[in-house]
Amino acid sequence: MRHPERRLLISVDMERYSRRTNLQQYEAQQDFRDLLHEAAHDVGLDRVAWTTQQAGDGELAILPRDVAESRVIGRFVPELNRRLRAYNSSRVPAARIRLRVAVHQGLVHLDGANGFPGNAVVFVCRLCEAEPVKRALAAFPDAGVALVVSAEIYRDVVTEYPEEMRPERFRRVEVVHPDKGFQEDAWLCVVDEDMSAPPGAGTSTPPPAPRGGGPAAEHRREPSDPPARPRDAGGIRTGDVRVDGQNAIGPGATAIGSVGRDVTFGGGREGRNR
Repeated sequence: MRHPERRLLISVDMERYSRRTNLQQYEAQQDFRDLLHEAAHDVGLDRVAWTTQQAGDGELAILPRDVAESRVIGRFVPELNRRLRAYNSSRVPAARIRLRVAVHQGLVHLDGANGFPGNAVVFVCRLCEAEPVKRALAAFPDAGVALVVSAEIYRDVVTEYPEEMRPERFRRVEVVHPDKGFQEDAWLCVVDEDMSAPPGAGTSTPPPAPRGGGPAAEHRREPSDPPARPRDAGGIRTGDVRVDGQNAIGPGATAIGSVGRDVTFGGGREGRNR
């Protein structure tokens, strides 16, 4: 057994792969591979040197020691997103390729008998499979990539060497897989999208000032006011702010107003949404 090596790990998964026909899966696999190779080549990365473990709907990649992490996150991911958006613009929804990309770093054995043993490998795959990542990508139908990174990668790479990425567009999420005993914080963004204002969001307006009383007076509802939503309707919470409606992240929610940096995208069981 060789000693484990500390490497950068990338897990990539296609959205809604299992819902495709046999022919669509065949074509998606080919185009998925080509898009990754072209995006890497355009930013000076050699995909041939990556150690990969393939799956029909994605891959796990272990990068060479000398690859700059900032180039992967700050240039490769944005270029991949641009290529996916251009690719999808001429295709029907069922044939589009949209990706969840997770990035982490840690110790990994490269000489495993049936894969790559190491907790870092398990970690990055858990990030890629997380419900908040699936929901975030689903909320932006024109997006190409939802990127989730570990807290270490966000702290050391995204905030220090962002290149083309915008650190303020990331939101902290809790990744939970209860049946696997996994609960970790991570940082999520949908590349080139503003997650504080999902598509179709309205404009937040302050409520009318209370009438007939001082600061403690309760605001009285007008007959034309829409009925209040039940408090357990689902949606996004950050501190005291709650967003609900039909297009937000998670069942039955729309973002009205601005969401802060720390966001929990609903709860929910682990599951693959392909």
